[in-house]
Amino acid sequence: MIKILLADDQTILTEGIKSVLETCSDFQVVGSARDGAEAVDLAAKLKPDVVLMDIRMPNMNGVVATKRIKEINPEIKIIVLTTFDDSDYILSAINNGASGYLLKDIGATALIDSIKNAYAGDTILPSKIAKKITDAAMMVSSDKEIKLKKAYNLSDREVEIAFMLVDGFTNRQISSAMQLSDGTARNYISSIYSKLGVDGRSAAVDKIKNKIR
Repeated sequence: MIKILLADDQTILTEGIKSVLETCSDFQVVGSARDGAEAVDLAAKLKPDVVLMDIRMPNMNGVVATKRIKEINPEIKIIVLTTFDDSDYILSAINNGASGYLLKDIGATALIDSIKNAYAGDTILPSKIAKKITDAAMMVSSDKEIKLKKAYNLSDREVEIAFMLVDGFTNRQISSAMQLSDGTARNYISSIYSKLGVDGRSAAVDKIKNKIR
């Protein structure tokens, strides 16, 4: 049995969602919250397996509530269920631990399947939402690449490798991913260190992170 907590300030919508979920014998709706703060309190008390979380609610929004609940119990799966498909909301929710992001125009069968999949550990993102995240990430990446190029006169290849350093790639992983020999990869990394004015990887990563924030 999958225990579900609903968090939405619109009671009529909550009742409708509850009615849909109760058609599935695998689900038990254990409670409903009218705002983010109440959702955090009920999640701590009721220990649901899954929370369906609205974004815009009084007292505490769904993004902050998601973060708080995950801090209390990282095992709880949180699916944002909202009418808003703004990329900032999507990225904030995912970054704060949400397992998925669904729009309220989703059909009953798809909602039920999404909850089961999230409970099983999958990330739930409809194609429309996934595209928004990809587009937003590409814009952010592009801005960061430009910052690095301008600040340190890095080549396109050096920028790629710089981001891989930040992501924790080893020299061997970099050479493999970029299809370079180990020696060539080391030369690129040495060049990056030189242009950044640092002596090693840790200092390079810190400098890159500070520049692209």
